[in-house]
Amino acid sequence: MPIAVFALALCAFAIGLTEFVVAGLLPNIAGDLQVSIPATGLLVSGYALGVVIGAPLLTALTGGVERRRLLTGLMGLFLAGSVVSALAPGYAVLMLGRLAAALAHGAFMGVGTVAASELVPRADRSAAGDLRVEITTLRQRTVLLALLTTVLGFGGVMTSYT
Repeated sequence: MPIAVFALALCAFAIGLTEFVVAGLLPNIAGDLQVSIPATGLLVSGYALGVVIGAPLLTALTGGVERRRLLTGLMGLFLAGSVVSALAPGYAVLMLGRLAAALAHGAFMGVGTVAASELVPRADRSAAGDLRVEITTLRQRTVLLALLTTVLGFGGVMTSYT
């Protein structure tokens, strides 16, 4: 396995950790910043919105950038957002840092997945992307139930945290 695949996996782990670690720290953050726990919970929702809205926009805007440079830049943005969040003197700055990291999150995951798949030998890659097969798969009851379970499970966990 190329070392670049491991580097991409490590970056993806760091990004995923940043997304969820704040949920366990909400009471501490609320106390430190002297805001309510529900207001602090918006740090989770704001991050999620940053990923959902920002990722497609950022990916579209950077479509012409060479993939390696783009991934490096996205990790730089993620790191900058994380540092701003860690050093934030108040709630607004913390939210801005989380939003910056969130923008990088979604774009990195999308671009990084494609990059990783191109780094491994063709025999080790997943099934070729035939859209008709993918859509047919999504019509299967067991697949839909698995997706529904995932959505409800993560939704329930994140709701209970925030």
